[in-house]
Amino acid sequence: MSERPQRPDREAKAPGRTASVHVSEESDHVIVPRNPSNKDGHPSAERGEGSAWTKENARPSRMHPTQRGARVSQGLARVRKAARERRQEQFTALLHHLTVDLLRDSFYELKRHVAPGVDGVTWQAYETGLDDRLADLHRRVHRGSYRAQPSRRVYIPKPDGRQRPLGIAALEDKIVQQAVVTILTQIYEEDFRGFSYGFRPGRSPHQALDALSVALTRKRVNYVLDCDIRGFFDTLSHEWLVKFLQHRVADPRVLGLIQKWLRAGVSGEGQWSETTVGVPQGAVVSPLLANVYLHYVFDLWVEAWRKRVAQGDMVVVRFADDCAKPKTAGLVG
Repeated sequence: MSERPQRPDREAKAPGRTASVHVSEESDHVIVPRNPSNKDGHPSAERGEGSAWTKENARPSRMHPTQRGARVSQGLARVRKAARERRQEQFTALLHHLTVDLLRDSFYELKRHVAPGVDGVTWQAYETGLDDRLADLHRRVHRGSYRAQPSRRVYIPKPDGRQRPLGIAALEDKIVQQAVVTILTQIYEEDFRGFSYGFRPGRSPHQALDALSVALTRKRVNYVLDCDIRGFFDTLSHEWLVKFLQHRVADPRVLGLIQKWLRAGVSGEGQWSETTVGVPQGAVVSPLLANVYLHYVFDLWVEAWRKRVAQGDMVVVRFADDCAKPKTAGLVG
């Protein structure tokens, strides 16, 4: 098997969505910790994709962590249990889990030294009088008067010389998005497949590379299919995203919040632009929404194709919109 040429944009892409991406313009994705693997397994964890045959697709531990490891409420633990035991369950009442305490935890999950959004509010300024601010935000969310603000559009250089758009949300939008991510993570971490590694609690780019290394060194590989969805975050269909979310989320208030963020638009150089497709790179909620979308349009499809059509073994490793599929001996149908 010949050596693949290196792609400079790929090497900078994954870290750029979680770490500092420009001197003063940073993404607000939280950086997930590496949790111990759950050795009791999971129906969607697949043998052969990971660091060892007994823990190849490490699942988050049953301690129900949030993105940075804090324990979730007992109510959210019950949501996760229901999601695990009833795979077709639609959750009709989720917003009541968005409490003032969860908003406070979400605020302290955010990065503290990043450029502000269109509101101009910094993390440090919002912390002054935090309890009153969060109580007011909680009331607005629950009575439906909360309004999402447009993302501030900035551009960061890519290694190939092009520019990548980054959307910086207003601080209160970040807080509410982080709270909703914490709630929905309890559902989708029970649904997502074992070969999905991007932006998930307890998973990292290193684990994705480790899984790929196992496939390449322990199997007789005929070829590797390396794919990257061009402009995925910028062109994701809002209509289909909402349809996919409705498979599991039937609380109209939570769906309404997500639709507010999708329709909030972007503001750059004093001009507001409508957003009819895509999710802003840099928004707290975007990685989860992207994973939900790809779960339905890619992960479930490739899982069915591998079982019903492919001949020989096929190992899949996906990190967000990047994917590698080593193919072993056997013909492809």
